Amino acid sequence: MFITDSQLLSYQRCPRKVFLDTYGDFTQQDSPSDFLLKLIKDSSEFRSSIIKNYIYQKPNYPRGDLMARGKATEELMAAGIDVIYQGILIIPQSSINSLPQNQTINFVSYPDLLIKQPGYSRFGDWVYIPTDIKLSKRPKLEYQIVATFHAQILASIQEVWPETAWLILRKKGLYNVNLEKRIEQMQETISELIAMLQNSLEPEVFISRQKCSLCTWYSSCHDVAEIQKHLCLLPGVTSNRYAVLKSLNLTTLESLSQTNPHDLESYPEFADGVGIQVVKQAQSVWENKVILRNETFAEEIDSETLQINYYKSTKLVNAPVEIYFDIEAQPDINLDYLHGVLVVDKRQNTKKFYVHLAENPLDEELIWYQFLDLVWKYPIAPIYHFCEYEIQTVKRLAQLYQTPAYLWKPLLKRFVDIHQVVTQTIILPVESYSLKNIARWLGFEWRNPEANGAQSVCWYAEWLKTGDRSLLDVIIIYNEDDCYATYYIKKWLLQLLEEGVRSQESGVRS
Repeated sequence: MFITDSQLLSYQRCPRKVFLDTYGDFTQQDSPSDFLLKLIKDSSEFRSSIIKNYIYQKPNYPRGDLMARGKATEELMAAGIDVIYQGILIIPQSSINSLPQNQTINFVSYPDLLIKQPGYSRFGDWVYIPTDIKLSKRPKLEYQIVATFHAQILASIQEVWPETAWLILRKKGLYNVNLEKRIEQMQETISELIAMLQNSLEPEVFISRQKCSLCTWYSSCHDVAEIQKHLCLLPGVTSNRYAVLKSLNLTTLESLSQTNPHDLESYPEFADGVGIQVVKQAQSVWENKVILRNETFAEEIDSETLQINYYKSTKLVNAPVEIYFDIEAQPDINLDYLHGVLVVDKRQNTKKFYVHLAENPLDEELIWYQFLDLVWKYPIAPIYHFCEYEIQTVKRLAQLYQTPAYLWKPLLKRFVDIHQVVTQTIILPVESYSLKNIARWLGFEWRNPEANGAQSVCWYAEWLKTGDRSLLDVIIIYNEDDCYATYYIKKWLLQLLEEGVRSQESGVRS
């Protein structure tokens, strides 16, 4: 058995992925998404851009012969080559005395570079420093643990520990890893990884949307979670909160929905109202019903106060003209290339979608001012959007292009974040409070079911390379559907809350 640096990296992110990569049914895997393939390509291109700054040598070995590649790498180290690229470090587990002994296991690491530095090793008056090149802007803990893994294997080969390990990061440059600080964490993680693989211990499924969305095992794991009605599918249940729930034997929707929230509030993970929020969320999903938060968090309130608080908190109105706004961006080049605006004119009974599109990145300023011209044609119309990105972008573009304050600052008071309104006023029986989840729960569907924000990033990047206008067409359709989905949710939510207010008023009168 081989334990590799890539397994160590994956294990820190998701032990289940490493298990499935080893023992899983590969026919159950998803095809890699275009966005994942783009990340892999971007990472490779960034690595190449760094490598070209070095004069290096590669180990020479028969193709596919792992052990020969390791031997060839050691021969380059013994020769004192300044920079070794695409080397491989291999040692038996017995070489790391602090770990359980098992002669059937070899440790394998693939540092991007081995860089010669002054010092003393078994090779001579030099030592090597392992170096990884990462597209990330931050020295993430999992990268530091892997770098420490490189260093320990290297220490066994050159018979001296390197003083550090290096990460070369996008925009941040060289980062020194504190090996002394990370060695114990690395060894503990390796021991857990070995135990899992040797004993075929399948980790419990846990869907973490941010971490799992790009994984090729996502659909397989999600199917398992759905069958189990696993609490990881409940909004608000993080891995830390789930650990607490497990310790209390609250592992089903039914048991969690029936628990007393006050029993959870003594735990830091459920303080500050999180306990009642999670319990009410479980009730909403278990009973498949919408719960108004004013019913949840305020037991006694007069109808007049309720009416005032309702309009203050939501800012939802039946305005004569309403604007729905959605942006598409290319984060890797810090570009906001599409401003989609849906204008709903109730006076004329019309809905018109406007596209401001930067076919060239240099057109960002142009479409920014086109957007401003459009929204100022309706100077009192509320501007509805979903999540904070649109407001953040307006502020960024105004600063970037030195826009006069009178053209953009008054807009901030007109913005209404539908996501914020939803999460502050109601609890829904959904897996997450994303635009797609909420809108689809209400019955709205995108014309292209595969379209999403990550995919639009890929489409636009491909447009810049190929000039294929069909890519712009699918982006525009996706953006228009996002605007209509926001409109759909707002319309439904306003009706629901108004009915809730009328119901409360009726109850008070009776």
